Amino acid sequence: MSKFDSIERVVERHLCMGCGACAAARPDLVKMVDTEHHGRRPLVKTGIDDDTARALVDVCPGKEIVFQPAANYDEAAWGPVLEVWEGHATDPELRFSASSGGAVSAIALHGIESGDAAGAVQVRARKDQPLLNETVISESRADVLAATASRYSPASPCEKLADVRADGRKHVFIGKPCDVAGANRLMQMDERLRGSIGLTVSIFCAGTPSLAGTRELINRLGASEASEINELRYRGNGWPGRMSVQLKPGDQKRVEPESITYAEGWGEILQKHKQWRCQLCVDHLGEHADLSIGDPWYRPIGDDEQGESLIVVRTERGRLALMAAVEAGYLVVERRSVATLAASQPNLEQTKGAVFGRCLTSRAVGSAAP
Repeated sequence: MSKFDSIERVVERHLCMGCGACAAARPDLVKMVDTEHHGRRPLVKTGIDDDTARALVDVCPGKEIVFQPAANYDEAAWGPVLEVWEGHATDPELRFSASSGGAVSAIALHGIESGDAAGAVQVRARKDQPLLNETVISESRADVLAATASRYSPASPCEKLADVRADGRKHVFIGKPCDVAGANRLMQMDERLRGSIGLTVSIFCAGTPSLAGTRELINRLGASEASEINELRYRGNGWPGRMSVQLKPGDQKRVEPESITYAEGWGEILQKHKQWRCQLCVDHLGEHADLSIGDPWYRPIGDDEQGESLIVVRTERGRLALMAAVEAGYLVVERRSVATLAASQPNLEQTKGAVFGRCLTSRAVGSAAP
C-alpha cells in the first residue's frame, strides 16, 4: 500500500487533523481517542482489508483537501466570498457568553427553533473532565448556550455525523475549517448524510493546540491538576474574553487563580502546542463552509465593548440561512467589504501564502505533506 492508503499511515506521518470523519464513515471500525501531545486521533480496528482501508482514507481531509480554481483575487486569498457582514446575536446572554458576537450560536438556535434543523452539531467541554471536549447535538437554547465560546483544544465534530446520518433529519454542522472539509468529503460519498446536513458553519481557526498546551495553560492560571478544576474558559464572558479556571471547592480556603488575557494565553502558551498538520493547512477561514464566522480584528477593541462577529457568506444556502436568522430577529448585521476581512485576519492570509513553501520543504527533507 502507498504511504497514504490507510488512516494509520496518515496518523504516523503526522497529517491527521483529528476531525473524526473516518470514525463517522465506519464507527464499527474506528474510534476517536484523546492523546496528550497530538490531539484527537483515530484508533482503527486491526485486520481490516486493503479496500476498506482505502475507503476510510478517502474521507480524510488530512491527506488531501481539493480546492476549485479561484475565479478572482478575493477567492484566491479568502476562498469563495459572496458577502461579508458584521453583527451580533440579539440574545444578550448568547452574545456575552460567546467568543465574539454570538453569531454562530444565534444561527444554530434559529435553525433549531424555526424547525429548519432538528439540531446542531457542536463542541463543548466535557462535564466530567473539563480539560477535554465532547461533540454533542444541541436541540435547545440551553444546549446551544452550553456550547458557546471557543475551545482551543482537540475536538472531533465529524464523529457525530454517524448519529446525524442515522437520524435522517436536517442538522446544522459547526466546526473548524478542517472539520467542515471532512464533513463535505463524507457528504460527497454518502447521499443519506448529504440530505441530513442543511447548513455548514465554520469558525476561523489558527490551529488546534494539544492537551499538553491546555495543561500548561491551567498551570499558568494557578491550577496544578485537572482534578482541581470545575470549569475552564478560553474565551467569552466579554469580548474577546479572558482565559480562566474555576476551581472545585476544597476543605481549605483557596485563592481563586487570576485570569489572563486571550492574547497572553494564545500568544505565549497555546500556539506553541499546535499540531503539525495545522502548520501545513491552507484553509484557516472555512472556505468549504456555507458560512464562516470569526472575530473582526480590523479595529482596536475597548475594555467594555460587547462582542461582534465577522460573517463570511460563501454559498447561496449560507446567505439564505443568515438572512432568515436576521429577519427572525436572532441577529443584527451590517454589510462589510472584503477589505474588512483582509484587515481582520492578516496573519491567516500570510499563513496561507506560506503553506506552499512549507509543503515543498517538508517533502525535501523526507517528511509528509498533504
